[in-house]
Amino acid sequence: MLRRAIDLGVDHIDTAQFYGDGFANELLREAIRQHDDVMVVTKVGATPDPGGPIPLRLAHRPEELRADVEDNLISLGLERIPVVNLRRPDSGPGIRAEGEQVVDIDDQLAVLTAMRDEGKIGAIGLSSVTLDGLRRALPAGIACVQNAYSLVARDDEALLQLCRAEDIAWVPFFPLGGSFPRMPKVADEAAVLDAAASLGRTPAQIGLAWLLHHAPNTLLIPGTSSIEHLEENVAAGAIAFDRAMLDTLDAVPSRSAEVPLG
Repeated sequence: MLRRAIDLGVDHIDTAQFYGDGFANELLREAIRQHDDVMVVTKVGATPDPGGPIPLRLAHRPEELRADVEDNLISLGLERIPVVNLRRPDSGPGIRAEGEQVVDIDDQLAVLTAMRDEGKIGAIGLSSVTLDGLRRALPAGIACVQNAYSLVARDDEALLQLCRAEDIAWVPFFPLGGSFPRMPKVADEAAVLDAAASLGRTPAQIGLAWLLHHAPNTLLIPGTSSIEHLEENVAAGAIAFDRAMLDTLDAVPSRSAEVPLG
């Protein structure tokens, strides 16, 4: 499936060492060839915890971030990771930091900036960050922001607009909503279903296409384990909306308040 993605022109792949305790990175190391023009973006701020209530725990202290970058370098087989996202616990669904895992963003950026200076990181991104957090981080040089965002969860609109103003890539995770129980789903919206029927597309394709139309700095990272869905996801980039249809989709209410925090 990874080779098919590359053949289709996918040149931006999101991963993390804590995805399957290195399994995702090992697949990428095997699949991506030296001549492939593919940007691998990994994420730090958590570590596998197989015996825990969920299979990962936060790892936010500077020494943990450095160790996580080193682990990613090894499992990906790289000397330099193009982009490393710092996964903060400040926004959206997920675990909240407690005790020693409450770490100031400046301390975290200091170690990532040092590793960038050492040549181990190409650029730094942020994930699950607040508007204030991004403003504080701007002097460090931020390449991308990866927050939960979709047609039905748009509370981060001001953050998105700041990214546009600062020429920062916007990388929405949960682009179709619905990964956790009780989360609103893009495919449940009547306007999305109507657009899909009108254009002969799937509801998922409509949700992805809306994100691309909504902000030109958007990079999509929809996950899949199916070649069929991969091809549908890539094809969403060619979908065009007329003004009336786009206005109807824009009018779908944001339901971010329904998203569980943990």
